[in-house]
Amino acid sequence: MKPVYLDYNATTPVDPRVLEAMLPYLTTAVGNAASIDHYYGHESQQAVENAREQVAALIGAAPSEIVFTSGATEANNLAILGAVARTREDAQILVSAIEHPAVLGPAGLFGARVTRVPVSADGIVEPDEVRRLLTPKTALVSVMAANNETGAIQPVTEIGQICAEAEVSFHCDAVQGTRHLALDVDQACISLLALSAHKVYGPKGVGALYVRKRGKRMKIAPLFHGGGQEHNLRPGTANVPGIVGLGVAAELARRERSADAKREVELKRRLSAGLSNVVDVRPNAPVERSLPQTLSVRIPGIGARALMHATRETVAFSSGSACATTKVEPSHVLLAQGISPKDANECVRLSFGRFTTEAAIDAALSSLAAATVDLHRIAAAA
Repeated sequence: MKPVYLDYNATTPVDPRVLEAMLPYLTTAVGNAASIDHYYGHESQQAVENAREQVAALIGAAPSEIVFTSGATEANNLAILGAVARTREDAQILVSAIEHPAVLGPAGLFGARVTRVPVSADGIVEPDEVRRLLTPKTALVSVMAANNETGAIQPVTEIGQICAEAEVSFHCDAVQGTRHLALDVDQACISLLALSAHKVYGPKGVGALYVRKRGKRMKIAPLFHGGGQEHNLRPGTANVPGIVGLGVAAELARRERSADAKREVELKRRLSAGLSNVVDVRPNAPVERSLPQTLSVRIPGIGARALMHATRETVAFSSGSACATTKVEPSHVLLAQGISPKDANECVRLSFGRFTTEAAIDAALSSLAAATVDLHRIAAAA
């Protein structure tokens, strides 16, 4: 039997309804979406445009504002590098200290022009801190919708409104937020927003970038050059099956967001209470301001990797962001919250979702409880 899967924040399983919608475009609907002069090309092009409408509806955007990419990493790079390319050479960028490497990486290329916005001990970017750091040279602010490691939900609407008042562009990495947060790009005054299919029960290898065209139009430069696809911002043959999958996943997320969240809140309570009955756990984000599917905790005296090793045959979870699991350094997110390196190495992230059952949670709890007892005993005997 396979281990219980509690790493949904790293990637979600593909929803069967998404797979069903994709299959024709992997088999019989073979057209290139750019070959619109014949039936097969037109069929694929219509499928892409339908998906564009579905993604736009998820975030309150216009379909013409959606640019399909190979994933959120490309979308974030296109947003940041493309936006800065259209600004003055001494323009300043504000980036929160808890951003994903897909944001910190491209932002870091601008060296001293980048200012990191600190977070509270709960991992929240305070709007007043953004306001304080704004200068006449600030051209772009980047704050994620919700943190991928702790699940901490960020006040993006307040931050976006501050940016709008200052006439500064606002970029939001919404990868972890689109499953449960009712994001509205107009209400939050968002200029650029990145999302990914494989975090909302869609396929890996496809994402999208929202680029504002209404009101204060956002102008960005492309990263690649060649064809004229995706409004000349992302040339290349469209990944039609992947785009179709993203579209259906976005539609399902919009329709089922509330029901999914309600169910996952109960799973989170069950998991949290079960762990608390066995070991001392310290949450890394406030329950009322964190995503329903994410439980990030510190278990004092238990190394996260030791616990992962002890339960590798029964439970799959993470000690931090999936994109950083090959590193042994403490999570930059937890360090930004003021957690010490030692304590950060005792933190685990358990995440679940649409296909997680109560029985799976109970099985995981049983395994985690037994492992923590064993590890505490080993530590005491050492």
